[in-house]
Amino acid sequence: MSDHITSTRVNVNHTVNETRIRVRYAETDQMGIVYHSNHFIWFEVGRVELLRQFGFTYKEMERQDDCHIAVVDARCRYRAPVLYDDEVLVRTYLKNVREKLIHFGYELVRAGSGELLAEGETTHIVADAQMKPRALPEKYMKVFRDVVGK
Repeated sequence: MSDHITSTRVNVNHTVNETRIRVRYAETDQMGIVYHSNHFIWFEVGRVELLRQFGFTYKEMERQDDCHIAVVDARCRYRAPVLYDDEVLVRTYLKNVREKLIHFGYELVRAGSGELLAEGETTHIVADAQMKPRALPEKYMKVFRDVVGK
């Protein structure tokens, strides 16, 4: 990973992935604050790293199992501004899983102070390459159920 992004595993009630991101100038707006849509990009970075922590990747899911997880709902609650060169911890965890839906949660926290910057969630439908809903393959379902305790 680049200096921009690092990832570690943290346990906080759920299995949580913590990815550290340093804000680049290109991610800020004219006011010097991180442009709001970048939060969703960081959620994706955290989600990808969480799956990697679980022992597989998006690429493997798609190529080996024709299993795509498409975002159908995304939410973010902004709590405090994020500025150029800030170090942000993206905490990502699995909230819930069903046969055809996966629900992730996120917290963006200022490194050092622990200040909550934003919190969010995404819901994903499980689909094949033609975007037709399908069941999550059992090998992934087992991992996800173990994580959420169901």
